[in-house]
Amino acid sequence: MTDHNPPPRRRGVRRLFTRTSWPEARFLADVLRTETVGGALLLVGAVIALVWANSPWGDSYTELGRWVPWAGGSALHLDLDLATWAADGLLAIFFFVVGLELKREFVAGELRDPRRAVLPVVAAVGGMTVPALIYVVVNLSAGGEGLRGWAIPTATDIAFALAVLAVIGAYLPQGLRAFLLTLAVVDDLLAITIIAIFYTDDFTLLPLLVAIVPIALFGLLVQRRRTWWWALIPLALVAWTLVHSSGVHATVAGVLLGFTVPVLAGKSRGGRPAPGLAEHLEHKWRPISAGFAVPVFAFFAAGVSLRGADLGAVASDPVVLGVVLGLVVGKFVGIFGFTFLLARFTRARLDEDITWTDLIGVSLLAGIGFTVSLLIGELAFGPDSMAGANVKAAVLAGSLISALLATIVLVRRNRAYRLIALKEQVDLDRDGVPDVYQRPGD
Repeated sequence: MTDHNPPPRRRGVRRLFTRTSWPEARFLADVLRTETVGGALLLVGAVIALVWANSPWGDSYTELGRWVPWAGGSALHLDLDLATWAADGLLAIFFFVVGLELKREFVAGELRDPRRAVLPVVAAVGGMTVPALIYVVVNLSAGGEGLRGWAIPTATDIAFALAVLAVIGAYLPQGLRAFLLTLAVVDDLLAITIIAIFYTDDFTLLPLLVAIVPIALFGLLVQRRRTWWWALIPLALVAWTLVHSSGVHATVAGVLLGFTVPVLAGKSRGGRPAPGLAEHLEHKWRPISAGFAVPVFAFFAAGVSLRGADLGAVASDPVVLGVVLGLVVGKFVGIFGFTFLLARFTRARLDEDITWTDLIGVSLLAGIGFTVSLLIGELAFGPDSMAGANVKAAVLAGSLISALLATIVLVRRNRAYRLIALKEQVDLDRDGVPDVYQRPGD
């Protein structure tokens, strides 16, 4: 390998996935640390559920998920079992954090500049469109209700994906991590839109209109930086209850509440910039989301029992094939393909320190679709149906295959970047002047 100067940047050429500024890099590092822990807890919850559901005590796992803690809540449609409380209630915390993150990205992050926003948006759209098309093609000839699950393979689980990337990619360029995080933000926004539009049953307009009142009051308080927990939490609970009663999935309330929180910092009494409230609330609630809400949901959602199941029939089920192919093949083709076409037919180019092979690994990693995929599967087929159980098995299988393929690619790339880092350190120790950086070849 011979050193050479990197090619000069040409005027008018936009670089894809360039290094972010230091504040954005610090924010990204905070997210990576938290989501890595959250991804590990998510995995633990899923493994416990799988082991319990397939043990001799599997019936007790099913009974626990079906237990209704408040049978008297039928008037408000709150006579929900524990599994539904986890999906509708706890995930609202997760989507509140998503709402904060979305608004931050659009106001002060990567997506504030339309010229930069178009890149992850196009990749995310490709990463949702192609998996959905693959699922529809596989299930079109089968008929029946299988097509209801077309959106299951369109989601990326950011906690799992970032956890895998953090474990295997210590030397990978920061731009890849920034790309994955920004892609997941856009992916979450599109997934929320899909849930609100296509998976809303028995819609009632009046409760949704009334929900505007507590959401507006919540927004008024946070805009004035009044963070009284005794006022904000009850308003959030009322908004959640009303959105749930309307028939719209209750997690949408969390996103709407997150959108009301201001991102840009004001001035403190001493004239110094005050921290943005959205970032403050995100740091407060993200550990609860990543450390409790999402792992508990995974515990109740991932417990698919394979005892006595005909594995051949499960593997040949069009729903299972559509989900697995959508996650493994569709996500990769959509993200990598749309990005390649964007670079091919526009003036955009990859940054010097990122190769197309790196992007292949991250595109495969985006096929880990766990939390939101399982949620959409429950909305499409119900948690207790045969199709619902097959969806759980398919999401687990597709996510595992995607993680393994991405690991194979990214471990190789990480090893190459590690060798470069070690060589630079040796050169620096030898004469105090590092050699010119050279990225590992494709």
